[in-house]
Amino acid sequence: MSQVKSSSKSDPNYKVIAENRRARFDYAIEDDIECGIILEGSEVKSLRMGGANIAESYAAVEDGELWLVNSYIAPYKQAKTFGHEERRRRKLLVSRKQLSDLWSATQRKGMTLVPLVMYFNHRGMAKIKLGVAKGKQNHDKRETAAKRDWSRQKSRLMKDHG
Repeated sequence: MSQVKSSSKSDPNYKVIAENRRARFDYAIEDDIECGIILEGSEVKSLRMGGANIAESYAAVEDGELWLVNSYIAPYKQAKTFGHEERRRRKLLVSRKQLSDLWSATQRKGMTLVPLVMYFNHRGMAKIKLGVAKGKQNHDKRETAAKRDWSRQKSRLMKDHG
């Protein structure tokens, strides 16, 4: 699994817009995929200002197309007449093979498509990273929290004694 890292010195256009930190706690991410996203002009301006939330959103394959549902992009105040709807469904761009793989994962294997991070890539294009995930049970979540707490304690001990 690849993690999106910020490298401001080498990529001046790269910028993380919104991150779904809760996704890795609630879901077991098995694979991830980078998708393009179709946006209106006022949405891009709003994203450049940093007004987005993907925490409660999900992606779905419907009628042979991939859609991002329930994502929030703040209204852009300067676009009074030609503004955008904040929680509209946005089309995601993937290849046909990737789309068929995502569809089979969601239909046959009972997986979910969870947005992990929305960002501008090195070319300044808005992208979203989707995780192909399976929901965790409560005991799995407790296990994840225990591992996280143990690693924090271990790093504190190393810092204090090392």
